[in-house]
Order: sequence, then structure tokens, then C-alpha cells
Amino acid sequence: MKIVFDTNVVLDVLLAREPYLALSEILFCEVEKGNIQGYLCATTITTIDYFLAKSGNRETSKVTIGKLLKLFSIAEVNHFVLKKALALDFSDFEDSVLYQSGVCMDVDGFVTRNKKDFKTALLPVYSPSELLELIKN
Repeated sequence: MKIVFDTNVVLDVLLAREPYLALSEILFCEVEKGNIQGYLCATTITTIDYFLAKSGNRETSKVTIGKLLKLFSIAEVNHFVLKKALALDFSDFEDSVLYQSGVCMDVDGFVTRNKKDFKTALLPVYSPSELLELIKN
């Protein structure tokens, strides 16, 4: 199952944000086990770098991003993705880009804590708990 992880789910793990950490960590473990083929949007990587560099040091950020690049595939962002994202009826352009990058990678769905941001999505959008339930069944 190919799933794009929204930036908020990744940051929950990297910044140990409670009460979301436990579920998000389990999803990361499912990627490690191969039960989920995890994808990150290319813009997620730059956003993560911003938050990690702001809260720590530059070297820690680089090491963490290196680990993410080993664990996750990257849904690229290019001219085509950006033009398609502009045409989508999403209230937030960042979410639109993330969604369209996943569509172009032919993913099966998305995992986010903010499902309302993806209300016009045609592909399935799961909360972390919904995705875990789906994997277990």
C-alpha cells in the first residue's frame, strides 16, 4: 500500500509531539516492516529541515533527513505537479501540492491528522488511527 505521509505526521515523530507521537511512530514502524510503502512530498523535506534546524542544530537536521530519505520514497514536485495543484480546490496550497505529488506517484492514499484539509480529495485520506486499523485488517 503506497501512502503519502503529511508533514504533520512526520513532525509528530521528529519533534515528539504529544498526544500524537505514539500512533505516528507505529506508522513509521509499519513503513520499516514493509507493510506500508511510505512516501514524503519533496516539500515535506524542506519543511522538516526548517523545523529541525530551528529547534536544534544543522548537523542533526541533515542526519535526520538522511534517515528519512532511506526510509521513505519521495513524491517529486515539478512544474506539472505545481500547475495541477493550482487547479485543485484545496484551501491550502501546500496540501494541494502534497496531494498532487502523490497522485502523480499513483499512491493509494494519504495519512494526515488534518483530514479536513483534504476534503475535496478523490483518493482516500486516513487519520493515523484509521490507517493502522486498515493495515491490521
